[in-house]
Amino acid sequence: MNERYISAKDAYVSIGVDTEAAMRELAAIPISIHCWQGDDVTGFEGDSHLTGGIQVTGNYPGRARTPEELMADIDMALGLIPGRHRLNLHASYAIFQGHPADRDELAPRHFKLWVEFARQRGLGLDFNPTFFSHPKSQHATLSSEDSDIRAFWIKHCRACIKIAEYFAAELGTPSLLDIWIPDGFKEIPADRTGPRARLKDSLDQILSISYDKTKVLIAVESKVFGIGMESYTVGSHEFYMNYAAKNNILCLLDNGHYHPTESVADKIPSMLLFSDKVALHVTRSVRWDSDHVILLNDEIKEIAREIIQAGTDRVILATDFFDASVNRIAAWAIGVRSLQKALLNALLTPHDRLRRMQDERRFTELLMLEEEFKLLPIGDVWNRFCAEQKVQTDQGLYDRVAEYEKLNVRV
Repeated sequence: MNERYISAKDAYVSIGVDTEAAMRELAAIPISIHCWQGDDVTGFEGDSHLTGGIQVTGNYPGRARTPEELMADIDMALGLIPGRHRLNLHASYAIFQGHPADRDELAPRHFKLWVEFARQRGLGLDFNPTFFSHPKSQHATLSSEDSDIRAFWIKHCRACIKIAEYFAAELGTPSLLDIWIPDGFKEIPADRTGPRARLKDSLDQILSISYDKTKVLIAVESKVFGIGMESYTVGSHEFYMNYAAKNNILCLLDNGHYHPTESVADKIPSMLLFSDKVALHVTRSVRWDSDHVILLNDEIKEIAREIIQAGTDRVILATDFFDASVNRIAAWAIGVRSLQKALLNALLTPHDRLRRMQDERRFTELLMLEEEFKLLPIGDVWNRFCAEQKVQTDQGLYDRVAEYEKLNVRV
């Protein structure tokens, strides 16, 4: 491997790229890894029935059923992913220890075990209010026509802000709190303005509480449509982009939440001309479904290029997919590692040189060089990176997962 890496290093030197610097930068990029891949978004509230336009397909055996199993699986996945990262929790993963509470009554004590888990592993924690799979989310949440329903979810979100503040205080790193709601209509709405006006008012009430803005970074996340809301989504991109700008919070872009012809890679630089930071959920969309395991495809590569060119300190990066058709630990490992490979590809690209060619309108040379870069030996650099980070290379990764699966049989 050493000889192959030296050869790859020389190949990149010839185009003005330092592979050692690229690997150092990659190791410093934290990705917030979503906990809900491990148990099919079930959570610990006792009801496994998903609502709110969320579906998990597949019946691969072995999903985590308890906090202990989920934490063990996360540990295994982290051991297969190079670098040091973060963990992203939904409110439905509260651990009650015999003292259940409804979502509007959640408190930091319900997440004490997660904080201990994170602290022992040097992880930061991010957080998401859970607006789905609850009796009071049957029709709508923050945009509901029923003021009592809206009040319940406003209280839930305020509670989640305090929990995120607790995470940040305990772990010494800011916590991103992402607000996504499943509200919308299956058929063409008679009134598009009313639900969005109610959502705006609900968000205003949520943000009116006092919280430490250096500890909690609040984001709003849009979606083009969902199951049961094919004709109208209350929380559209235009609504949230403007709301975030006006209220000085973050706009979160999920690359599976837009029309298939829209490019989140194209949105990132535009957003960052007007905002200090942008939050990002990375997934892989296939036609109408947005939550396939991330692969190293052209879309992910283009997103990674924009992240690196913008500066990794300006993009808050997380994953979001849930696939029950394959081993769930393998899904985590494949997805996060694929995103890291895309980031490495971007770090090994001579962006300044390519920009100069574009500015000088040397389009033929630009096109040919970009094609040449595609065949450079990035795989040898990736293998070196894995070795330096003391994690399994792609060769043998399946055997590690299969061995763990054999030792932890679940039905």
